[in-house]
Amino acid sequence: MTQAALTHPPVAPAAEAPAPAPRRLPPWMTRHADWTGPIAVALFAGLLRFWHLGKPDSFVFDETYYPKDAWSLLQQGYEGTWPDHANTDILAVPQSIPLNSAPEFVAHPPLGKWVMSVGEQLFGLNPFGWRFVTALLGTLTVLMLARIGRRLFGSTLIGCTAALLLSVDGLQLVMSRIGLLDGIQMFFVLAAFGSLLIDRDHARARLALAADGDTDGDTVRLGLRPWRITAGLLLGAACAVKWNGAPILAAFGVLTVLWDQSGRRGAGARRPWRSMLRRDAGPALLAMVGSALMVYVGSWSGWLASGSGGADGGYDRHWADGRDGLSPDSLLGIPLPQVPMGWVPAPLRSLWHYHAQMFDFNTGLVQPHTYQSNPFAWLVDGRPVSMYWEQVPQGQRGCTASGGCASQILGLGTPFLWWAACFALAYLLWRWFFRRDWRSGAVLCAVAGIYLPWFKYQERTIFSFYMVVLVPFLCLAVAQLLGAILGPPGCSRERRRYGAIGAGLIVFAIVGCFAFFYPLYTAEVIPMSSWQDRMWFTSWI
Repeated sequence: MTQAALTHPPVAPAAEAPAPAPRRLPPWMTRHADWTGPIAVALFAGLLRFWHLGKPDSFVFDETYYPKDAWSLLQQGYEGTWPDHANTDILAVPQSIPLNSAPEFVAHPPLGKWVMSVGEQLFGLNPFGWRFVTALLGTLTVLMLARIGRRLFGSTLIGCTAALLLSVDGLQLVMSRIGLLDGIQMFFVLAAFGSLLIDRDHARARLALAADGDTDGDTVRLGLRPWRITAGLLLGAACAVKWNGAPILAAFGVLTVLWDQSGRRGAGARRPWRSMLRRDAGPALLAMVGSALMVYVGSWSGWLASGSGGADGGYDRHWADGRDGLSPDSLLGIPLPQVPMGWVPAPLRSLWHYHAQMFDFNTGLVQPHTYQSNPFAWLVDGRPVSMYWEQVPQGQRGCTASGGCASQILGLGTPFLWWAACFALAYLLWRWFFRRDWRSGAVLCAVAGIYLPWFKYQERTIFSFYMVVLVPFLCLAVAQLLGAILGPPGCSRERRRYGAIGAGLIVFAIVGCFAFFYPLYTAEVIPMSSWQDRMWFTSWI
């Protein structure tokens, strides 16, 4: 041994410090993560929707109709007439409400306006009052979507991602901050979809128990299904807001019986189609259509009760008095013979006649409008609707720009989200057709029931903001695509890392795009040059 070795013995390498234990979330957060995440996203969405909800202090687009109809329903049970100066009187200080008792013809059923009247009852006939319920339902829709996405995909992360995307969609934000009917219908449709998902899970659980016992999938009875009845009630409410809820009811009805057929096949049924038709189709028809019809007719109770005791009542409330016929005098301009139906109560025959006139109006509306558009352009944000516009001169309302300022509410879906949704729908079609993915099929069924019927009315005066009912399902589609980008369960850590980066960049881009267009969603006063920077296409002007 050398002298150096004796004087400088080798030093043993220092032991590696133990890696710090990963930080854990508080137990209450991990225990309730399936609710804390959705609630957090919903609170963020609610802040966006309620912030300065009463601004602008004016009637925005079709608010000139529905809030006044809601107030009329609240006061007398049917829609009355208003003088031409009503808007000015309502917004004046002190306020004057010049409601007339004379009935007014309206083009949509009353339930959406009844719902809107709740806010007016609480806060009065003012912009905040008639927008309160739409903002509340828009926020609750975000919460529902997080829970629905979690149930559909089995992932709280994907569910919360879908909800976050919905919270930053421009069209859903706009329609949650103004007093129109479509945002109310969106809530009912999504709630019905969630109810059917719960019904599907409960039915599968019963079929699984039957498969483990002596009963096979052909003979088992699924008994009372309250969640399917709930879905029917909610879809009836959607129809009672606007009639385009009817094809959605039909699409969801087909979806639930197809799920029954698939469930019976999985439980060992030898003839799943025949078993479904014998044991499930009839109860589904009664649960969905029967309950929907009950809600729809019930929504007209104010109109039906308004003519009792000899009062004038709602529009055409006494049309059937002294008549034995049931059909309208004409439909779409074609004279029709009267069908003897004197045994039907006169109020119901009057209601049928009123509906014939509504149908005639809604299908024959071809009056040109500056912001009407074709359904082919809706998914790509081809022609958004300008709901509100004010040009602000320099020196007014905080405008300091030499070229003046603009204040606008534009019904524009967040462009990056909607364009991503086009790719997501193509991915879902592939998953459904080639992989038989039921989750993709469920979302596509909703898309078909909401979107495709509008192509029948391409000559009618229609608008892209009708698509707000579809937005939650577009967000589900994008969230499913992001989940695929993130990587399947069991993939390598490197694959998951790159997937997380890719999915995160897409979400970051969508949120940034929303922030860029936010001033156009909330009527902020911005310089004209900034407004022009946001007009990416001439069709947006």
